[in-house]
Amino acid sequence: MNTTLSTVDRRHEQPPNQVGNQPSTRIRVGLVDHVALRVGIALITWGRRPLAVESRERRANRVEHQLARLARERANERQLRLNLPVR
Repeated sequence: MNTTLSTVDRRHEQPPNQVGNQPSTRIRVGLVDHVALRVGIALITWGRRPLAVESRERRANRVEHQLARLARERANERQLRLNLPVR
């Protein structure tokens, strides 16, 4: 057998980790860029707001309609279960 073994101990990583060897470089953001980012986020948030404010009466009616719908669904489910044949 003609195999030669190396005496140098090498680390084998998949994928090779070269990040630890290089100093970390952080990109600093200037004050103007930071303010521009905040203003942009505020404009997007403001642009997505609802255009018409829902009145209290309309909101109360919506809640009442939802509760009435749930009561109808429960009554229908109960009626269905009472009329099904026994297994």
